[in-house]
Amino acid sequence: MTLLMPDSMATTRFRAYGPRQIDQIADRFGLAPEDAETVRLISRVLPFRVNEYVLSELVDWDRAPDDPMFRMLFPQRGMLHEEDERLLSAAVAGGDRQMIAAAVKEIRGRLNPHPSGQTQLNVPRLDGAEVPGLQHKYRETVLHFPGQGQTCHSYCTYCFRWAQFVGDADLRFAAPGPEGLVRYLGAHPEVHDVLITGGDPLIMSTDRLLRHIEPLLEIPTVRTVRIGTKSVAYWPQRFLTDPDADDLLRLFERIVASGRNLAVMAHFTHPRELGTDRTRRALARIRSTGALIYCQAPLIAHVNDDAPTWSALWQAELAAGAVPYYMFVERDTGPQEYFKVPLATAAELFRAAYRTLPGLARTVRGPVMSATPGKVVVDGVETTPQGRFFQLRMLQARDPALVGRPFRARYSTSAAWLDDLDLAPDAPADIAAAVRGTARPVHREPPAAVALSGHGGYMS
Repeated sequence: MTLLMPDSMATTRFRAYGPRQIDQIADRFGLAPEDAETVRLISRVLPFRVNEYVLSELVDWDRAPDDPMFRMLFPQRGMLHEEDERLLSAAVAGGDRQMIAAAVKEIRGRLNPHPSGQTQLNVPRLDGAEVPGLQHKYRETVLHFPGQGQTCHSYCTYCFRWAQFVGDADLRFAAPGPEGLVRYLGAHPEVHDVLITGGDPLIMSTDRLLRHIEPLLEIPTVRTVRIGTKSVAYWPQRFLTDPDADDLLRLFERIVASGRNLAVMAHFTHPRELGTDRTRRALARIRSTGALIYCQAPLIAHVNDDAPTWSALWQAELAAGAVPYYMFVERDTGPQEYFKVPLATAAELFRAAYRTLPGLARTVRGPVMSATPGKVVVDGVETTPQGRFFQLRMLQARDPALVGRPFRARYSTSAAWLDDLDLAPDAPADIAAAVRGTARPVHREPPAAVALSGHGGYMS
């Protein structure tokens, strides 16, 4: 098997490469043997997948392994705790497959595979049973995980959904089809926004994606369809030269023609991802369908943790006709210790980048923690006679009564997540209860009296 395809095919026909091809990647691009060995070791725990486009057009191989795109794509030392890396190395050196599998499972279990109450609080129920492949955290929005869309064109090392990609069914959200979603929407007319997510749903063929979207167009209470995707950055050919690229764009047009908003939630983490002609043309084709493009990414140490990078990213998004939307805080899962940025640093970095933006790019919000009670934004820092405080606000909340409300926490130079903060004494009691985890979760199962409809059903 050869890794290098003819140029006419290499960047137009998708093919994924993983740990088994790391030596070929190293030989081709001049990656040092010790760096290749590190990728091979750490990828036993964290998922690793790349493709020809990201290898040849996004990574600066002259700077690897310190290149930010390399760090985004290739697992490396520091992404696991030292003791876990030693445990893994010892198991691999021993050569016993059962010992290796046990070490990998043990390490993954310590990486908090499902943060923010995803399995305990977000999985909805109908008729007393969980609905597979759905999450319902916020009143108006349901997340749908099509089973065939739970992979990506390439994997980000910082991905908070890394557990979707490691082959453990117990860790995976996956809906076998749209039927459960349709039934759930029929029982919940307050939901008007469906986010199709993954993985990356655009890894699916258009025919398979259509199977999940078409029933939504028969439900009047659904007014917005969102598609979360990294494909514009990691495989723009999905919109240009894939065999069904034109079919995908026609599907987008059909969604818009139905009178609904179609929002493509594009994940761009570094301005280099917007620097290729293919990505710019892909964005133009998406916009031509009437779809809206919103851009979001986490703040990641070693990758984009400086204000000029974010300023360049947001301005490039605006120039491409997309809307800068969120700067997220790296979640408390996976290699968070490697990628986390303290909230104090994040707030200052956000402000420094925000000040450079033209007005139309100031749609962006951040830094935002997508935490158990909801999306919490750090609005700034204030100094009072009682000390310094973070100014915080609930942008979105599991409990709708908390949305938009401000509160404070004591300033800290090291805190990197909501759980690290000490709330101010004047924090409202209901917000304090939600943040501390003592609030009762919002009930997501309809009352017994609600009649559940079948395919295409809804409640008016």
